[in-house]
Amino acid sequence: MSSVLITGGAGFLGQRLTRQLLERGFLAGPDGHPRAIDRIVLADVVAAPATTDPRVVNLVGDVADPAFAARIVDIDTTSIFHLAAIVSGMAEADFDLGMRINVDASRLLLDVSRGLGHQPTFVFASSIAVYGGELPSEVLPTTALKPQTSYGTQKAIVELLVGDYSRRGFVDGRALRLPTISVRPGKPNAAASGFISGIIREPLNGETAVCPVDPETRVCILSPSRAIDCLIAGHDVPARTLGTDRTVNLPGLSVTIGEMVAALERVAGSEVGGRIRWAREPKIERMVSGWPGRWDATRARDLGFPGDDSIDAIIRAHIAETQRA
Repeated sequence: MSSVLITGGAGFLGQRLTRQLLERGFLAGPDGHPRAIDRIVLADVVAAPATTDPRVVNLVGDVADPAFAARIVDIDTTSIFHLAAIVSGMAEADFDLGMRINVDASRLLLDVSRGLGHQPTFVFASSIAVYGGELPSEVLPTTALKPQTSYGTQKAIVELLVGDYSRRGFVDGRALRLPTISVRPGKPNAAASGFISGIIREPLNGETAVCPVDPETRVCILSPSRAIDCLIAGHDVPARTLGTDRTVNLPGLSVTIGEMVAALERVAGSEVGGRIRWAREPKIERMVSGWPGRWDATRARDLGFPGDDSIDAIIRAHIAETQRA
C-alpha cells in the first residue's frame, strides 16, 4: 500500500493539495515511475471537511505528540507533505508554541520515519522568511540565511534537519521555500504577510482593507494553484537531480504593493482599489522588509517548477475561483 501523509491537512493548502492528489491519483516513486495513491492521511488539530472518497483518512491530534506521530506515520507511508506550522505573527508572539510545532514536531516526524527505516519522500514547506537583514536586490542561492523572526529561524532549522536526515538516508527530503501565497481565500490569519492577500481579497468582497506598509514595498508572491503544483513537482523531482542540496527557492513573482493595487484596479475597477486604506505599522514593515522582494529561482525553473505569469492573472484566477465556490 502507498499512503500519503499531509500534516496541516485541514488547512487551506492541505485541502487544495488533497483535492489535486485525489484527482491525479499517483505520485512518483523512488524509481521515478508513477505509484498509485491508495490512502491519504490528513493530520491536523481540527478535523478536515468530510469527504466521500474512501482513500481519505482524517486523524485529529497534536503533531508534536509522539503517540499521535506514531499513528500518522507507518511503514506504508511512502510520502509526507509537512505543511503544519504556526504562522509568522503567532510564532513571534508565542515563542514556545512556535518552537514546539515548527521545530519539535518536524524533528519528531523525521525521527519516526528514521525509526521505521522505510525512507519516505519528505516534502517540507519552508518559507521566504529564512532570509533577513541586509539583502541584495536579488537574493541568490548562495545568500546567507539571516532570519529576523522566530518563524524564519524555525523554518531554517528544519531545512538543515531535512538536509541532514536525507544525507544520512533516513528520508528522501526536499525543503521548498515558498514565497508569500496570494491570494488566500477565507478570513485573515495571524501571518505578518496576511495583508498581501487582504488588500486583494477584502476589496473584491466589498470590504475595506488596511495596508500596513508603504506602496513601494516589494514582495515575492506565488498563487495558491502554483504553490500546489510546486509541492507536487517538489515531491516528484528525482533525488539524484537534487543531489546534496535539498532546498529550492520556488519561482516567485516580484511585485510592489503599489503594483498589486494598480493591477486590482485594472482587473476590478478603481472603486474596488479605493477600498484600501493605508496605515503603516512599523512592526509589520520591519518583518516584511527583511524578506526578499526578488530571488533567483533559476534552479527551480530548471527542475520544472511552475511560476505565475503576472499579478493580473493571479487576481483574475482568484475572482474566477471565488465565483465557482
